[in-house]
Amino acid sequence: MSKDLTNSSIDRQNILNNPYAVAEIEKAAGIQGIPFEGKTVVLKEQVASFFEVTLRTIENYLEQHAQELSKNGYEVLRGNRLKSFKEVIKGLDVTETDFGNIAKTPQLGIFDFRAFLNLAMLVSESERAKLLRQAILDIVIDTINQRTGGGTKYINQRDEDFLHSAFVEENYRKQFTDALKDCVAMGNFKYAVYTDKIYVSIFREKASEYRKILKLDNRDSVRATFYAEVLDLIASYESGFGDMLQQQATVKGRKLTTWEVDGLFKTFESQAHWKPLIEKARMKMASRDLAFRDALHLQLKEYITPVQREDYERFLGEKSKELADRLEDAKDVMKRLKERE
Repeated sequence: MSKDLTNSSIDRQNILNNPYAVAEIEKAAGIQGIPFEGKTVVLKEQVASFFEVTLRTIENYLEQHAQELSKNGYEVLRGNRLKSFKEVIKGLDVTETDFGNIAKTPQLGIFDFRAFLNLAMLVSESERAKLLRQAILDIVIDTINQRTGGGTKYINQRDEDFLHSAFVEENYRKQFTDALKDCVAMGNFKYAVYTDKIYVSIFREKASEYRKILKLDNRDSVRATFYAEVLDLIASYESGFGDMLQQQATVKGRKLTTWEVDGLFKTFESQAHWKPLIEKARMKMASRDLAFRDALHLQLKEYITPVQREDYERFLGEKSKELADRLEDAKDVMKRLKERE
């Protein structure tokens, strides 16, 4: 999917929240800055020079995007911190013209690398910024693919919570299909029909629509691509609605008709306690799929938010693992438990 970073604050923030991509971009950019408080920073004059734009252009972006840039590392030094920074400048083998006249200034704005990167994704007038933006997008894709072993289709399975959620959901799935078999007077297509009803209720897409968005083929299991939070919610739906079907069939002393089941599901999904859980699942799915899989769920567009740093660590960091490794770990745990018996 083609991305215009200058127009999308969510795409910008997704990149800036990804510590693994930012580290690779910093290596590739090779920006020479000023060492200060354990990191490298640059001044407005340096930024303007790098992007080959006027100082006023940089100041305009600082005014227009003050909150975003401040959140991502731009700050104004005053007092003792400014004094310390000026001492660092004095110790550098550079002329004052490289930084502007800062000797008497009462305050001074500095960009760390994330703030510099943020600005690079905003400045539309600079050809150099444009080239850097393309490099940023390429590095982000390469970094995610490298850390996931070449693909993101099953990145959800790298989450340490996935295996448990998948096992739990499989058990509730069996209870749900048993309830459909025993309590609903329909042909075998009822399993697909009411599975789709659950999917549409939770994330507004039938299984076939979801497949198209994630570009899954017929051999791919839809549920194998769901995040743990989505699996947990599906399990709750299956458990609750299956129980409702069994209760109603017992009361009536017969299998339920299609119209009765549809009416029950409408009542079931409209219960107030589902709303916060559904909103959370929609936000997780829509936001993560856009950031990790470059997949846009149009039906959930209003739920998209930037993916936070902890999610990058969850799916790409040291705690994340391939499912095969987790299964091996689980096998070892089960073996040890058995030996204790």
